[in-house]
Amino acid sequence: MSENLMDRRGFMKSSVAGVGSFFYLASNDRGQEEKKLGNRKVVYRALGKTGIKLPVVSWGTAYIGSTGMIRAGLDAGIVHLDTAQNYQRGRSEEIIGEAIKGRPRDSYFIATRIFTPKERISFLPTPQATEDAFLRSLDVSLKRLGLEHVDILYQGEIARREGALHEPILKAMEKAKKEGKTRFLGISTHKNEPEVIQASIDSHLYEVVLTSYNFRQKHYLEVREAIAKAAQAGLGVVAMKVMGGLTVDPLDFNSPAALKWVLQDPNVTTAVLGFCTFEEMETDLSVMGDLALKDSEKQWLHKQVFSSGFYCQQCGKCLHQCLKKIAIPDLMRAYMYAYAYRQPVLAKNLIASMALPQQICEDCSSCPVQCANRWRVSEKIRDIARLRDVPLDFLV
Repeated sequence: MSENLMDRRGFMKSSVAGVGSFFYLASNDRGQEEKKLGNRKVVYRALGKTGIKLPVVSWGTAYIGSTGMIRAGLDAGIVHLDTAQNYQRGRSEEIIGEAIKGRPRDSYFIATRIFTPKERISFLPTPQATEDAFLRSLDVSLKRLGLEHVDILYQGEIARREGALHEPILKAMEKAKKEGKTRFLGISTHKNEPEVIQASIDSHLYEVVLTSYNFRQKHYLEVREAIAKAAQAGLGVVAMKVMGGLTVDPLDFNSPAALKWVLQDPNVTTAVLGFCTFEEMETDLSVMGDLALKDSEKQWLHKQVFSSGFYCQQCGKCLHQCLKKIAIPDLMRAYMYAYAYRQPVLAKNLIASMALPQQICEDCSSCPVQCANRWRVSEKIRDIARLRDVPLDFLV
């Protein structure tokens, strides 16, 4: 029997065991309580030592379409809106700003992310990652949102300890908090999550961690352990990418099961989800009052262990195998945006930020990359790279 097959079976066996271990809520839930909002029961959890309690379901607004939908979400029980300076080229922050006009400031909780310049392969900060540039970006975000301060200011998309502890950015964040432009400081990561989370603890600066966490992560046990350490240190933990890249067949995807899998971890305060439709919003909000997994949801999770779906592990092993040093994990994330999330504009914007060579995956006689998901990487890259030539107006 081949070593690859043995590794695959070993992974599946451990994953099934791990999923099973999450089928109950621990008795020592951190600051959990239930509230009534109209006819809806909502579970709230404490955001670390911040003194804030949030519903366990929040909204990640990478691709929202209207102020009306945001207002409906806030009316339905959503409190926390998570955005970023580059979502929809800034339009996400503008839409949120329009939607919250006239609402009491204490009725919503806003987080935004500033993405500092970094190398695509090493993930290390570039010389352009300066204190002044960070603060200028924050001022742009505040203007779009129409706010004097955000509730959480994240340094976004960090994948290395060095990035988490980059001195110019730490100084910028400290200054932003001192000037009252943010209440809390955070960091977000969807690569090398345990390393980044540990760095956030060691910094004694960050108060919130936003991290990828889902049932398809092959290293989810390490992520879970890092999350527990963060919670023990008093950091609030917000989960993202909880759907694990969806599935090839969207009709077969069980979003409540994927969401409940994450929320079974009492160290997770809330999960940010990318609602695209009112139906999706209602489906996921239905989880807010009942986190227990049904038997059918457990069965679905067990079945998904045998499929990678569209979720790139972001492990980075492919980076050292590619002869052209292409940022493959980013391209696989763009592939997920286009084919799983059905958001080609989000995919195109990511690709446009990468400065890819015009000829890509056409020079090598055979691709040396051995993907952890056993994907034919070169085929996916050639497929998704075609978006570069599609006018943006055709995708909106």
